[in-house]
Amino acid sequence: MKERSSTLIILHIAVFLAGWTGIFGKLISLSGLPLVWYRMGASVIVLFAVLLFMGKLHKTGWRAIAKICGCGALLALHWVAFFASIQASNVSIGVACVATSCFFTSIFDPLINRKRVSIKDVVLSFIAIAGILLIFSIDIRFRTGIALGLLCAALYSVFSILNINVAKETHEDSSTMLLYELIGGVLFLTLCIPAYKTLYPGEAISPQGEDLLYILLLGSVFTVIPFLFQLIALQKLNAFTVNIAYNLEPLYSIAIAAIMFGELREIGVSFWIGIALIIISVALQTRSVLKKKE
Repeated sequence: MKERSSTLIILHIAVFLAGWTGIFGKLISLSGLPLVWYRMGASVIVLFAVLLFMGKLHKTGWRAIAKICGCGALLALHWVAFFASIQASNVSIGVACVATSCFFTSIFDPLINRKRVSIKDVVLSFIAIAGILLIFSIDIRFRTGIALGLLCAALYSVFSILNINVAKETHEDSSTMLLYELIGGVLFLTLCIPAYKTLYPGEAISPQGEDLLYILLLGSVFTVIPFLFQLIALQKLNAFTVNIAYNLEPLYSIAIAAIMFGELREIGVSFWIGIALIIISVALQTRSVLKKKE
């Protein structure tokens, strides 16, 4: 019982740390692409050092590396859209949009894995979409951020589906997959930087002021540590329990943003109704998964 309690504490520390991710989108002056490039680069260095120290580095076939790196490119795009969404609106709206990934998964999973569409999952996901429509009506200033947030959710949905498929195919452990995904993301964004500079010549790609400190914190304490804590939790708890705990991540983000940036002044009743619908959607989908497991 004691061991399970300590594992749950570790899990919730991981979720709380992950909840800070969106905050850095406001703290760091860089736009989405360079921010993610630095974040993934810092995470590669930290995770490589940790795995080397733990003796968990091992050789992997080139075909497996290529597939995992491909997933990493999708992860990079997801993060770019996520931070761009936050910078175009605010943290609360950005993280709320990510919760709609369940809707996109209910559509993309059957298409990618060639199985029947679950009408029940689609209907439940539309509750979350109704919540987003309510949030969308808040202020015209936030609509670009909401659109980017929905793109972020769609990219995460595709990434998670393909990531599971590649993991089953390559039989690689989670830490090795994350390392190569981060490397793949860095390489992909490196190729994108020349085009980015052409399209946005005025945007800085070098950290300014306190950016470097924030990037180092984001890439280590708030990226690698939550992942490693999650792996520890998965050794003692089932994946379903871990996934349920991560539903709290956007709530942590919204609470922290309210304290640090006073975002509650920018949003009204329709936002909270929208958030409630998203939470109801996640809760109903969770209940549906529980029933399937029984």
